[in-house]
Amino acid sequence: MDVEKKRQREQETVAKIIEIYCHDHHGKRSGLCPKCEELAHYAEARIAACPRMEVKSFCSVCPIHCYAPARRQEIQTIMRYGGPRMLLHHPLMTLHHMMLSWQMRLERFAFFRHSRQSDRSVKVK
Repeated sequence: MDVEKKRQREQETVAKIIEIYCHDHHGKRSGLCPKCEELAHYAEARIAACPRMEVKSFCSVCPIHCYAPARRQEIQTIMRYGGPRMLLHHPLMTLHHMMLSWQMRLERFAFFRHSRQSDRSVKVK
C-alpha cells in the first residue's frame, strides 16, 4: 500500500474513533468537543510525522512512542472504547483494519519462521 494512502487511512480511522468516543461520552451530536478536537489534531500531527509509516502496521505495535505519555494514555482509553464500536459505525473500515492487522502478523510470523530456519541451517554446517 502507498505510504501516503496508508497515512491518510490511519488518520481517518483515528478521527472516526475519537468521534465515536466524543459522541458517547461528551454528548456531541455532530463534530467534536474542544478537548477531543485538540486530541484529534494532535493525533493527526503525530501520524503525519511518523518516521516508521512505511514499515509499521499501527501505532499500538510501534516500538517508537510518538505521543507524549499523557496523550498516549488518553488515546489508548479512546481506542479501547471506540475501536470495538467501529464495527457498528464503520464496518468496512473496521474489516479493512483487521485485514491489515492479520496480514502484518502473518508477514512477521513468516519472517521469524524463515530466519529461525536459516539460523538452523547455518548451525548444522
